[in-house]
Amino acid sequence: MADDPDPTDPVPAATHARRSTTRQRGHVDDARNTPPLEPHEKQKADEEEQLNVGVTYEVIRRMGEDELRRPGSALAWSGLAAGLSMGFSMLVLSLLAAHLPEAPWRPLVSKLGYSVGFLVVILGSQQLYTENTLTAVIPVLARRSRHAFRNMLRLWVVVLIANLAGALLFARLIGIDDLFTPETVRAFEHTAREALSRNMLHTFILAIFAGWLIALMVWMLPAAQSLETVVIIIVTYVVGIGSFPHIIAGAVEVFYAGSEGLASWSEITGGYLVPTLLGNTLGGVALVAGLAHAQVASGGGKE
Repeated sequence: MADDPDPTDPVPAATHARRSTTRQRGHVDDARNTPPLEPHEKQKADEEEQLNVGVTYEVIRRMGEDELRRPGSALAWSGLAAGLSMGFSMLVLSLLAAHLPEAPWRPLVSKLGYSVGFLVVILGSQQLYTENTLTAVIPVLARRSRHAFRNMLRLWVVVLIANLAGALLFARLIGIDDLFTPETVRAFEHTAREALSRNMLHTFILAIFAGWLIALMVWMLPAAQSLETVVIIIVTYVVGIGSFPHIIAGAVEVFYAGSEGLASWSEITGGYLVPTLLGNTLGGVALVAGLAHAQVASGGGKE
């Protein structure tokens, strides 16, 4: 029987999983009379093989453990930076819309700007609440301890408050008079009104899709490798073009509406922030983290 990999070392763990898969498939290669490979060729084949579910789960779990151990001040500053960075989703989206002609295809192009904030946050390793509906939850499901659960709640509260504070600050900044052209300001207002155009139930249901997609994106990133940027753009573009409410990107939009008197703060809180927060959390925790853990815990992560 093969030795178990050292759980404290991520490289041997991934290598063990891949080599185990290669050994198990060896009889297929023999049956097909494939030519023998040189040692460096076998190593290259192992490196190119995709991560299986178990290895992906372990990578996410270790990322989550690192996040749960971070001090509150570090989480707060990183969360504030992420909230500010997410403002570029609304800004670039609106700039594109302002420079495009009125046409049915305009949203298909302008919504590409929605990905910009996510690119800055994820590639910049900043703390975003919706990412932590996966990374912070996996260690809790794996350990099932009160200490881990308390740390998860601490992380969620600190990051969410910091994200929203950054979003509010960005919304205030772009609302400064004469900072942008009238066309861009009209695009800001259209984006803000669109975010508040649905009732609470519809906002909640669509927010589940947003939380689901963002958590799935985080789940896919360890295997994406050099295609990480492509994965981020594609998934967040789908969130944007579907107008699926996102608690932080959307907060910039609705905070702008509140700052400019386009909507009341009670409407913003009850009609958008609360149902979006609940939907995003449900989509990330139940539909991604919970199902991923169930698959691995039942043995589905083994080849």
